[in-house]
Amino acid sequence: MGERRTQAERDAMTVEIGYALVSSAVLAGLTFAAASAPVLLLFDLGRTARTVVLGLATAAAVLAFVARVTHVLWRFPRREGRRLDGPTPAPDRAGRSDSAGSAP
Repeated sequence: MGERRTQAERDAMTVEIGYALVSSAVLAGLTFAAASAPVLLLFDLGRTARTVVLGLATAAAVLAFVARVTHVLWRFPRREGRRLDGPTPAPDRAGRSDSAGSAP
């Protein structure tokens, strides 16, 4: 079983999840607007074409949302310098002598 997370680690993950969801929602909204507004505002489309454009804009927005959430949360443990599901590995001490203060 893994090491228990500290309160600071749990708080950091909560903040990261919130950031991922909010930034993804903003990106999805902008993607939907960018994909649908020019076509719907500039051209007089029939009902079928309008439905297709809105469907494609919705699909693009959903894809942008999922991609952003995945990107933000996937890189979070790496930014911290360690994985969240296990203990921190010991630093490599190769090349150091056992007596720290002795001169050659």
